[in-house]
Amino acid sequence: MTTAIPANPDSPILVTGATGKQGGATARRLLAMGWPVRALVRDLTAPAAAALAAAGAQLVCGDFDDPASLPPALDGVAAVFGIPPVAVGPAGPETDLEAARGRALIDAAAAAGIEQVVFSTIASTSAASWGSEGKTLIEEYLYGHIALPTVLRPVRFMTNYLGVGAIGIDGISRGVHRHLFPPHEPMQIIALEDVAEFAALAFADPARFAGRTLELAGDEPTPVEAAAAIGEATGIPIRYEQLTDGEAAALNPEIAEVKKRWQAGHRWHADIEALRVIHPGLRTLTDWLAESGAAAIRAHLTAP
Repeated sequence: MTTAIPANPDSPILVTGATGKQGGATARRLLAMGWPVRALVRDLTAPAAAALAAAGAQLVCGDFDDPASLPPALDGVAAVFGIPPVAVGPAGPETDLEAARGRALIDAAAAAGIEQVVFSTIASTSAASWGSEGKTLIEEYLYGHIALPTVLRPVRFMTNYLGVGAIGIDGISRGVHRHLFPPHEPMQIIALEDVAEFAALAFADPARFAGRTLELAGDEPTPVEAAAAIGEATGIPIRYEQLTDGEAAALNPEIAEVKKRWQAGHRWHADIEALRVIHPGLRTLTDWLAESGAAAIRAHLTAP
């Protein structure tokens, strides 16, 4: 499916978090479709920033902690793709700082007369999830200050299988993927490329997506099924192990609490079939593995 974006729009879309996962995927998608992209970065010389410039993005230096740097970045911009700038301290998420950063971007966009802002936050559950408080405050502020707001709430990324598992969770290490999820119950996941696609759809039709909050997922295999699919696609045997309560508590009290909430039934709830009506090309795990994921995971697992 090709999103109908004007071939030669006059004004760029500002993409924040452009050197990160979601921002980078969105910037590349918009560039591929012929839309001018202005990428907000803190370091113009960073390799990821240089790669965006080589792809055709205009780089602009800015920092959410320096609100005065934002108005120049927004000058002449048609719309904004925002990522909440996460703030995590020794005691956990710094909700007030994260919310202040998001509000700084929204205030600057409103002052510049920008009507459309698409913000990507985090998938919701029936109970507050770890790290969601600041994002919820940003969403509420967005809806109160921007004429055409859209919120995307993606679940766990398929690229998380490429993680290093530094704290004993996520990623694949020595043929084992370890996480909190029950091994034989569905677990929603999404490809970064599809987050970018939904952002592009919103920019292509602002009125259709204004005021909407979309919970995003593309597939829901069980962890055991996902491990088997990765093993088949890569040719490397992979198995899944669920962390015990004791292991989760030893890693981090917050991780243990998330595990308890998940076991109590507080799960992600994206309506995948409804999303596929909006975006027929929505990727399953098998699709993503065939497209790029298997090669990336294989390279990761076989690297010295």
